[in-house]
Amino acid sequence: MSTSRRPAPSPRRYAASTGRWSSWTVLFEGRPAGLTFNQLVRSSELSPHQARAGLACLRDTIAERGWPPLIWTRPDGYKFCSDPAELQEYEVAIIREKLTEIRRFITGVVAPHAALQPKGRWIKHLNTQLSSVESTLDVIADYIDASPSSP
Repeated sequence: MSTSRRPAPSPRRYAASTGRWSSWTVLFEGRPAGLTFNQLVRSSELSPHQARAGLACLRDTIAERGWPPLIWTRPDGYKFCSDPAELQEYEVAIIREKLTEIRRFITGVVAPHAALQPKGRWIKHLNTQLSSVESTLDVIADYIDASPSSP
């Protein structure tokens, strides 16, 4: 009798994979309207944790296979999108969110750490790198504000 030597997937990986396909099926059936997270959980019959893991796994699959991106908007929830203007609006929102997170991390954690340890090699390196990230995100946000949306 022949048995497979391939190890069984870990429970977490299996749940993410199952969640990915359940999420994809439910989102695909709901398109183009989109689904809120609660609707996705109810429709897929997954737990909230499984649905989040499935969405993360689905985003990886989308990138690998060149499918239209999955975005989230307040009015529509999660949905597949290929409209350039809508994608740019989503990207701008995410860039601004990350910029705010980085700024709060710098002012709330890194700056106080630097004040406590002004000659520390690690904190100098961290501060330099985070300032670079902050500057880059700021330039992107400013560029987007200054340029008209083009298809």
